[in-house]
Order: sequence, then C-alpha cells, then structure tokens
Amino acid sequence: MSLQPYHYWWDSIVYNSEKMDISDESWKHKISNIHQIGGIETSVLDNGPAKGTRIAWINTGSGLRYKVVLDRAMDIADAFFNQNSLSWLSHAGITSPQPFSDGSIDWLRTFGGGLVTTCGLTHVGGPESDEHGNRGLHGHISNIPAQIESIIQPDLLRGNMDMSITGVIRETRPFGPCLELRRTVSSKLGESSIHFKDEITNYGNTPSPHMILYHINLGWPLVSEGARILWDGDWKSRDNNPDNPIFNRRNDFKKCLPPLDTHKAGGEEAVFVDITANEEGICQCGIYNESLEMAFIVSFPKQQLPWMTNWQHWGPGEYVTGLEPGSHPPIGQKKAREEGSLKFIQPGETVVYDMKLEVVTQQENIKKRIQSIPGS
Repeated sequence: MSLQPYHYWWDSIVYNSEKMDISDESWKHKISNIHQIGGIETSVLDNGPAKGTRIAWINTGSGLRYKVVLDRAMDIADAFFNQNSLSWLSHAGITSPQPFSDGSIDWLRTFGGGLVTTCGLTHVGGPESDEHGNRGLHGHISNIPAQIESIIQPDLLRGNMDMSITGVIRETRPFGPCLELRRTVSSKLGESSIHFKDEITNYGNTPSPHMILYHINLGWPLVSEGARILWDGDWKSRDNNPDNPIFNRRNDFKKCLPPLDTHKAGGEEAVFVDITANEEGICQCGIYNESLEMAFIVSFPKQQLPWMTNWQHWGPGEYVTGLEPGSHPPIGQKKAREEGSLKFIQPGETVVYDMKLEVVTQQENIKKRIQSIPGS
C-alpha cells in the first residue's frame, strides 16, 4: 500500500501550549549555534544497565526537553518542563535492549517506565498461550533497537522551526510475523509539544495480528496528591468488579491519591475507557496539577486509537499513573481473538497512528484546554 502525502490532523487545530516567542527575530546576530536555543543531540550511555544504549536528547527551547531511547523502539524515558519532571522512572530506569525478554512477565525486568513505552505490535496484555503460540507480557517492540534514517535540526536562519528524528524498528522472524514500525518523533522550536507519527507495515506474506498501546507513565511532581486526571468515556474496571477499591461509582477516581500501603508490591488498579472524542474525532486525556499551574495533555484520533487505559499505582516509592491510548485495552491477543476485536494487517498494508503530547501553562490557557476535554 503506497502512502499518500501526509497531513497531521493537529495542523488544523489551534493549541494553547506554552510557546517561546521568536517571531520578533530579536535573536538575529546573537546566536552562534542553534543548540544555544534547542535541537537534537545524540549520544551513547556508558555506565550501568544502560551501557551502550543510544539516546537522543531533544530540547524544544520552550522549557520542554526529553530523552528518546533509540535502542528501545525510540520510546521516551526522561521528560522535563523547566525544573519539573513529567515522567515516572522505575527503579531500573533505562536498560539496554533484551530482545528475548519475551516470556511470562520478563518484560517487567526491563521496564524503565518513562514518558512513553510502546507495547505490541502483535500482543498487548498479560502472558498467554493458545493454538496460535505463546506470548509474554506486552509484546516485543520495546526491546528492539531502531535503525535511524534521519535527524532534522531546526534552522532559525531559514525559518525552519521543525526538528525530528525518524527510525525503523522491525519486529520480524522467518515465517512471520514481519512488521516494520517507521517512527518519527518531532517537535517545533519554541513549542512545548511532542508529536508521534507511527507507520506500521506488514512485509510478510500472511495477515498479521496487530495490537498497540502507548504506555504513558506520569510521575511526581506532575502527579501528586490532589492533581486531577482528565478523561471521559464509558468505562469498566479491569476486573469488572463494581466494588473495585478505586474504580467504582462512589469514588472520585479522577483525583490523584497519596501513596497507599495497599499498593505496595503488585497493588494497582486499572480501568478500560471507551474514550469520548470531540466533534473532530479527536480524543484527549491528561493530568492537571493546579499547584504547578501546569497541565499535560495527550491527543489522538478516535478512529486510530479507540481505547484508553488509566493505570493507577500509588505504591510508596513506586508512585505512578498511566494514561495509555491503544488499539485495544490490554486484554491480550487471545481474548481479542475470541471476542472478534483482534485487528489484522494484510500483506503490504500500512496502518498509521498519530499522537500529540503537550504541556499547557498559564491558568487562562489551561482553563480553555480543560473545557475542550469532555467530562472535565
């Protein structure tokens, strides 16, 4: 399937995210190197469990900077807005890729948390076995290095504020499946947003099962007691229990909690949300921390990613909430197949996913954005 010239859906939407004003050209004759303002810098980590792992630091010049882990499917680990961290990092942090950590719950051994960890591309959910094979937690993709194709730096003199890094990640083996993820992570100089464009192509000769989920892991200080969790839609708790300790009709589960002893070790809860879209078909979810005067908003097309999972794990020392847009909730390939919701990519077919992550500051801007999110 050939790709047509692509236009981001967000190009037609006006956002109120934080921006640095460089339109007056007051920078002229004062800048020797673009990295004084922002840009992309690649390097290799040289110590600890991440030794030898390639990364790219992207500095937008607006206060937003983030680390793309090139050897872990170009996922994002650390992310900051000014002095405030946005993401949750596990005790392990970044580790080098381990492509054969694909049995049972071995995935957790290399789960560093981070702003975005990709799950899939053929299975999202817990370990399972059936006549179609054995599958470990959340699939293979996050343990596969990218082949980098391009790095584009911003260029003030030529009026180009765009910066991006594009790479190819292949989840493949003889006799299939054979899926290629072409990922572009991009930002604009002076704007506090991150864009993901993912193109997944089946280069095999048989249809491939397909599931994807973007595991967005948000932590302190963005996530702290009293911060609001923003989303709207029909929902049910993962255990489908009306008396779930958090996700029940009597509880305000959209308010971040203090650390809970009941969430030590494996204590956690999750809810599957058939997320509401606006009139343009765009879904939004996020976190609003009033004390920081900051909101973090995730936007994506309902047609591409119809589900959102809200994971809440308020464990002492492991304090995190996840907002996880996906093609499915994390129910696993087996259950999706049984209920008829499992998607397939045909030989030669390409499917595309878009997602935008942004920081919004200033109360007037935050108020406008929150009002645009259904249910908020």
